[in-house]
Formats: sequence, structure tokens, C-alpha cells
Amino acid sequence: MLTLLGFGMVCTFMGLIMYKRLSPLVALIAVPILFALLGGFGEGIGKMMLDGIEAIAPTGVMLMFAILYFGVMIDAGLFDPVVALVLKLVKGDPLKIVMGTALLAMAISMDGDGSTTYMITVSAMLPLYRRLRMNALNLTCVTILAGGVMNLTPWGGPTARAASALHVDPADIFVPMLPAMAVALLGVLALAWKLGLAERRRLGVLNMPGQGAHPAGDDDDYSQLPILEQAEDARRPRLIWINAALTLALMVSLVVGLLPLPVLFMIGFALALTINYPQLAEQRRRLASHAGNVLAVVALIFAAGIFTGILSGTGMVEAMAKGLLAVIPERLGPHLAVITALLSMPLTFFVSNDAFYYGVMPILSHGASAYGITAAEMARASLVGQPVHLLSPLVPSTYLLVGMAGVDFADHQRFTLKWAVLIGLLMLAACLLLALFPFAGAAAP
Repeated sequence: MLTLLGFGMVCTFMGLIMYKRLSPLVALIAVPILFALLGGFGEGIGKMMLDGIEAIAPTGVMLMFAILYFGVMIDAGLFDPVVALVLKLVKGDPLKIVMGTALLAMAISMDGDGSTTYMITVSAMLPLYRRLRMNALNLTCVTILAGGVMNLTPWGGPTARAASALHVDPADIFVPMLPAMAVALLGVLALAWKLGLAERRRLGVLNMPGQGAHPAGDDDDYSQLPILEQAEDARRPRLIWINAALTLALMVSLVVGLLPLPVLFMIGFALALTINYPQLAEQRRRLASHAGNVLAVVALIFAAGIFTGILSGTGMVEAMAKGLLAVIPERLGPHLAVITALLSMPLTFFVSNDAFYYGVMPILSHGASAYGITAAEMARASLVGQPVHLLSPLVPSTYLLVGMAGVDFADHQRFTLKWAVLIGLLMLAACLLLALFPFAGAAAP
């Protein structure tokens, strides 16, 4: 019953938001409550929801102050020189802009933190997309896929979870995965080239100032648009080096773990607001200008806490995992590594990484050991689905990405999901060719 209830809840939720019958905010709250009541969990539903909210509260606080911090930096003009430099390099070419987005996201993702990747990449690249009237879904697509591959670093999260759940050295998982990750990153670059080429055909190449007045195939003069859409009086060009130093110090502190992320962004925001806008009236205006974006993202984060709290508290997660394992025929036992890689895509989409790695993977690994498949091989197989995982509505940082880019969450899912699956399958093929885990283990004992 719990298995059917869990899958029914997840499928109902996904259907409602992907077909835009309900907003994600309403669906995250209403759907789990309804299914919990249908399952007879009305008595403990309040505690489940509070537990979920408490677990996700630090993430919500971090995202709120991170949005405010980077909002202040955009207002002050910190990214104007970056945007101007990129404009000079890409020369108004949509193809180069999408490729540059992928390369920038890959570089920033090396710190293993998706939120940081999204904030910096979107802050730097979104003005270019707006200036050239490009589809922002290309930005969110290549950014999240680049982050999904680079997130396999030992400090990124999934690899550490797989290593601890299966009692394997993280180096034994990560180091052999490097060639497969390189293949997947080449796939992301190839996708960026494809998407950028389509945008070039649609929009033409924008002739920037000094190169001509009009983009090819368009009568509008985009070169007169501002680099960043913001009030001119909010810019602080004289403070650009102070703002850059503050941002660099914040990023270094994030990487070394000087303080918890929510605390670091709270301190960074307080300093940024005070340094750039010492007048209280101007501070209020800056806060008001970003209030809508903050509210939209943070509200979704806490609503997701209700969803995950009920999913875990009712035992649906465990039941769903056991139900999936029960339907695997015994004759497919030698192929458990490949099955795990394939299952990691939908499973990490529907449940959290913690539930997958700590609840499902020990069971799968134990079964695979009977066919001579090692725990390290199973751990590598379990990482294949991470590009798809980041599209899950249960991943808080994804709301930050779509919120900052100004795109609809459901549109982002529909646009990116097929490419995420393709990148996952490409990584799976590379893993099999490189013998990182076997297509078939030993014969049944």
C-alpha cells in the first residue's frame, strides 16, 4: 500500500506541475497532505511536516540571503565588466554565448556547490541572453547539466554519500570516473553547440558597437540596450574592487568551510548592503526590488520541506525502494550494475539523494555482490543518474536557478529532461566501455 501511495503521490505531483494544473508551490503542499490523509497518517502529519521544514530550513535561509547578496552585487554593477568582456569575446554570437555558459558553469562547479554555480553563472550570463533576446532555457539547461556532471567530485555530495553508504574509499570511486566524466562534459559542450547554433539561426549574430549597427536578419538595434537591466543610480562603479574582494572572500570562505553557508551569506549580504547603500532609504529600495524573487524561491523551499517530510515520515521512500527491487527478475541479477545506473535516473529524481544512497544502494550492492560485482563498481554505477537528479523538484538549488533566470520550473523540466537523460546514457556508455563496472557479473551462485 505504501509503495502504491508513494508512487501515486509523486506521479500526481509531477503531472500537476508539468501540465500546469497547479503551481509547484501549491502542489508541494497540497499533494503530500492529501496522500498522507488517504494513507491514514492524519495523526502524525503535523510532526512530519515540521521535521521536513526543520531539515530544509538552513538551505532556505542560505538561498534567501544568497539571492539578496548577488542581487545587491548586480545592482552595484559588479558584473558589468565581466559582461562587457564576454560581449567583446563572443562578438554578439549566440553560439559562443551558450558555449561560454557551459564552460563557465563547468569551471565554477569545481567547488561542488550547485547554488554557487547557479548564482555566479546566471548573474554573469543572463544579461547577455536578455540583450540578444535569447531563450533563457538554454542558459538553465547547459548550466544544470554541467553542474550535474561536475557534482561527482568527492566533495560534491553524491560521491561522498555513495562512499559512506557502501564503505568504499571515495578515491576508488571518483578517480576511475574521471574519463567518463570527461566524455559527459564533452556531451554537454556538444549540446551547448547544438542549442547555440539553433539560436544563431533564429536571431543572427549581433553586431556590437564598433562592428556595425544591426544584427544579421533583424531590423532592431540591440546595441543600444543596457548591459544590465537596472537603475543607473544604483550602480557603484567606484566600489567595484571592494565588491570584487568581498565576493572573492565569500567564495573562498564557502570552499574552505569557514562558517556554515547560511551564516556566510547573511554576513556577506549585511556587509554588501551597508558598503554600497549606507542610506536606510536606499537599503529599503534595494530590498524591495529583490523581494519578489526571494519570496518565490524561499516559499518553494519550505514547501518542498513538507513534501520530503511526509515522503520520509510515512515510510513511503523505503516502500518505494523495496517495491522497485522486488520487480527485478532474478535472471537479471548479473546485470545489477547496469540496472542500478539506469534506475539511478528515475530514483534520484523521485526521492532525495540521501534516501537513494542510504536506503536503496546498500540493498542493491548486497545483491550484486553475489554476482562478483564489487561495492566500488556499484557506487560508480549509482552516480550515472546525477544529471537527471538535479531536475527533481526536491532539489532546492534548482529553484534558485530558475528563479534567478526568470523561467518557469515546469518549462525548464520539459526542456532539459530529455538532454539530461541523454547525458546520463552517454556517461553510462563511457563507463561500460572503460570497464568501470561490468555489463554482466559472474553467473548466479
